[in-house]
Amino acid sequence: MRTSRVPDDELVEQAFVLTGMRTRHELVILALRELARQRSRRNLFALAGKASLRPDFDHKALRRLSDNPD
Repeated sequence: MRTSRVPDDELVEQAFVLTGMRTRHELVILALRELARQRSRRNLFALAGKASLRPDFDHKALRRLSDNPD
């Protein structure tokens, strides 16, 4: 999908400086990825505190297993 919109030149220039991107295409791809990542994270934060663990779940034992794979 192509677009012919021209964003604010100052904003684009600031984004180039901040990201080190060289083309508008790279900049747009990065911006879309960052937007998707940020929104996904926000959705995860909305779930905080809503999950319940089994009463017998031992997170410390699980951590010991992952630290010592033998």
